[in-house]
Amino acid sequence: MATTIVLVRHGETDWNREHRFQGHADVPLNEDGRAQVAELGEKLAGELFAAAYTSPLRRAAETAEILGSRLGLVVQPSDGLREVDVGSWSGLTVREVENRFPDGFRRWIDWKVEGWDDGEQYEDFSRRVVGGLLEIAARHPSGRVLAVTHGGPIRTALATALGVSGSANIVLGNCAIVRIAVQDGVMQAVD
Repeated sequence: MATTIVLVRHGETDWNREHRFQGHADVPLNEDGRAQVAELGEKLAGELFAAAYTSPLRRAAETAEILGSRLGLVVQPSDGLREVDVGSWSGLTVREVENRFPDGFRRWIDWKVEGWDDGEQYEDFSRRVVGGLLEIAARHPSGRVLAVTHGGPIRTALATALGVSGSANIVLGNCAIVRIAVQDGVMQAVD
């Protein structure tokens, strides 16, 4: 049987609201984000999980702790769930990036590749995320696992599970849920 990984995007931060690139910045949830997570905890309350993992970044870890408390789970950190490092774009709004890094911004918009010159390459990021998820699945064969993370890792996992290249066109709101199944080292999307 397959392992089901329930991927959850963290609750809202002030930087989400301001449309700032977060990357590896350790931004906390805001009050609306905490309320979103509490509501999500009620929705997930009927599900049983073998384990819970989180990105070590504060916005995800705080989300995971709130959910873990509601669901009776001890949360473990996983670097594989960390967001992509956007380098010098971190903390900047989309408009600021467009003005300061016009060539990189065009690459990011037109070709759906990283536009930053000093952050993590998408190929390395994808390898890290997929490898981390496969490792989590191997620890919990045939189980259901909660994994709290960020938009980038969820888009990467979903693109891999759907067998499509790239992931920039997948829009995920805060506290979005995406389910994937992992069997014999292969990821598939779950309805």
